Amino acid sequence: MPDVRVQAAITNWAPRFIAQGVDYNDFVRTSGAIERWDEWLDAWVETGDMHTEIAKEAESNGNLLTAGEAFVRAALCYHFSKFVWMVDMGKYRAATDKAVKTLYEAHRLLDPTAQRLEVPFEDYQLVANLRRPTGLKRPPLVILLPGLDSTKEEFFYWENVFLQRGLATLSMDGPGQGETGYNSTIRPDYNVAVSAMLDALEGRRDVDLNRIGIVGVSLGGYFAPRAAAFEPRLKAVSAIGGPYEFAERWSDLPPITRETFAHHTHSKDEAEAEKKAKQISLKGVLHLLTQPFLVVFGKLDRLIPWQQAVRVAEEAPNAELVMYEQGNHVCNNMPYRYRPLVGDWMREQLLAVD
Repeated sequence: MPDVRVQAAITNWAPRFIAQGVDYNDFVRTSGAIERWDEWLDAWVETGDMHTEIAKEAESNGNLLTAGEAFVRAALCYHFSKFVWMVDMGKYRAATDKAVKTLYEAHRLLDPTAQRLEVPFEDYQLVANLRRPTGLKRPPLVILLPGLDSTKEEFFYWENVFLQRGLATLSMDGPGQGETGYNSTIRPDYNVAVSAMLDALEGRRDVDLNRIGIVGVSLGGYFAPRAAAFEPRLKAVSAIGGPYEFAERWSDLPPITRETFAHHTHSKDEAEAEKKAKQISLKGVLHLLTQPFLVVFGKLDRLIPWQQAVRVAEEAPNAELVMYEQGNHVCNNMPYRYRPLVGDWMREQLLAVD
């Protein structure tokens, strides 16, 4: 029988893997062969390598669409090999680098608009991927924020939800996330990083800077409303599966989630991590968030109590709450419901801006 960490990863996040684009058969074969948590990364890297080889062969034969799609699958496998795997940080870094590199190979073949942005911030740099819908000169822009263990490499198909609706996307690795996290930690005032990214966009003529929205998933569902509360350049915001107070049920979080938070906050032990988790709170902030605000949550969320979403929506002046009775964390067990909802809502809000 798989150990408790393997079981926790499968139980809590299997729908997320599939929603983000991991092939169901790959998920069953790869995760089903893992008995010990220390085997997780190598198993998923091996699956990623298989898709990389498929991509290279397809490209050599001139089948560029096939190659690009295989590179996306490879990037997702590399990302999920290490997303909450805090066993060997050398392997973690190598898998992160492979995910980054492989997704850019996919961009090269699938999306000529894709652009990497590197923005100086404090003593490091923020990294983001900008993509634009074809045929539109100045589309509205949606900033997509990851959570604790997600990164911009996870978002190719999430970005497509907005691109297909005529909205540009900017998927951002903020403090403590993805590449940016190499030299930074998760911080409660994430909003300052979003403001720096907005500053860097000033002067661009290929997106409509008067029509910018922001969407965050999981812990990104804290970062997004926090940013909007302090940033009037953001005209609409959505939080999916985000907390009101991250540490409220700290001891009930899976051990691998607590370990991941400790890593991304550079905490010396779990006690310090819990202390830092208590700083992740929207208390006293939401009254400042006056933009249209869509809160999406699943009542079967195992990580964040659904009552926190109710509190978020009650305290924000212009919030709408959509609660899915059968939804899990980030409602990734029903992406066909929340993704079109958020995409359509964001399009409507941004196009309504004068």
